[in-house]
Amino acid sequence: MIKENQRWFNFLMVLMDVVVISFSLAISWWLRFKTTIFGPIGGHLPLQSYVFFLITIVIPVYIILYFSFGLYKPRRTYKTIFSEATQIIKVNIVAFVVLVAILFVLNQPNFSRIMLFLLGIVATIFGIIERFAIRSFLKKIRSDNRNIKHILVVGDNDLAFTFARKIRNNPYLGFDISGFLGRSNRVGMEIEGSKIIGSFSDLDDVLENNSYDRVVLAIPLKYYYKIDEVVASCERVGIKAEIIPDYIRYFPAQPSVDMIEDIPIINIRYVPLDDSFNRALKYISDYLIAIIAIIITSPIMIITAIAIKLTSPGPIIFKQERIGYNSKPFYMYKFRSMRVQSPSDEKSEWTTKDDPRKTKVGDIIRKTSIDELPQFFNVLKGDMSVVGPRPERPYFVEEFRKEIPKYMVKHQVKPGITGWAQIHGCRGDTSIKKRIEYDIEYVENWHMGLDLGIMIKTVVKKNPNAY
Repeated sequence: MIKENQRWFNFLMVLMDVVVISFSLAISWWLRFKTTIFGPIGGHLPLQSYVFFLITIVIPVYIILYFSFGLYKPRRTYKTIFSEATQIIKVNIVAFVVLVAILFVLNQPNFSRIMLFLLGIVATIFGIIERFAIRSFLKKIRSDNRNIKHILVVGDNDLAFTFARKIRNNPYLGFDISGFLGRSNRVGMEIEGSKIIGSFSDLDDVLENNSYDRVVLAIPLKYYYKIDEVVASCERVGIKAEIIPDYIRYFPAQPSVDMIEDIPIINIRYVPLDDSFNRALKYISDYLIAIIAIIITSPIMIITAIAIKLTSPGPIIFKQERIGYNSKPFYMYKFRSMRVQSPSDEKSEWTTKDDPRKTKVGDIIRKTSIDELPQFFNVLKGDMSVVGPRPERPYFVEEFRKEIPKYMVKHQVKPGITGWAQIHGCRGDTSIKKRIEYDIEYVENWHMGLDLGIMIKTVVKKNPNAY
């Protein structure tokens, strides 16, 4: 019954996606051929040609990609739309490339590529809206105790109770702990709103006489030799056993799993930018944003360069060694805001609020962050991203890595001009430990929406610690 319901749900999802894709193509066709926003209307293929292309090629390509990118998998455990939105963006980028390639193979030079580009944008927007509406509806009905899946937890330890507490505190997941199996002397006890309904030896009888959607094993490591028996009992009644590993307490972050042949390898830290597609998407966005930013801010940079040259002896651009991606050193560019110093002072002295080394122009450009603008050239060189953990000098990296256990995690992604820590006020002479917490949170939870939000907040929000 559960699988049948899932099939019907997937069918409805596919149907809704077909409607959204068709509507998106209609909007794109109207924008391209019934308005002059994207050039003169002129002659074009008849609407029937685009409808035929939609039915025979566009819809099949999109549905195949939606399946390939996991957009029809159950999403109970997703708290936000961002993960799904990222997949929808990926689908539309790949779909655009595939559709253009198909038109090239079919030798269709008169088919509007601009319209296909618009389709990608419109389908992305409406696809995200559609999924947000569906997920919001499902969360609502699950919070109202509908569309509930029932779970039997095998275990009566802290791990089992922590899992039950998470389920109870997040009703949007749509799960219900129907009971625990534990030690015989604890049968009947109620913990986290559910009872221990039997002992471990009662598993076969409990499974035979009750209907559960999932069986979760949360047993101590010393009892793992019994897992084979428990799994066999579950499979006899057609239920998949799921395991919460007792050693999860050693995981500092959300784990992911790689496969070497048929052997699973658990990565204890999930880094979204390890994914080649995510990395390429961030690289392209960095490159485009850097070019646009350089063009827009070029008058400011020219005026700043002149002001520095006229008011203080020394170079206009200050170049300093920093530690970047994969702990490799690079030279970061800034407008010089201080008097020329000896290399030894530059290596180990921290900037303070009323730093006497600052020049008059330097004080202004540091408060307004204009001194950071040359770093867009670091982005073009590939040393930095627009958004990421701020890079530090080698001297401080060596100091902090000894004092803060997870400090080096930030180097698993490219450093940025601005970052998650900076928009939370962690800039200048502030807590390094707090800054690293934000940096690790960014490393483990990256998505394009997060980068966009950080960029917007950087522009509109004044940082009191900018000095």
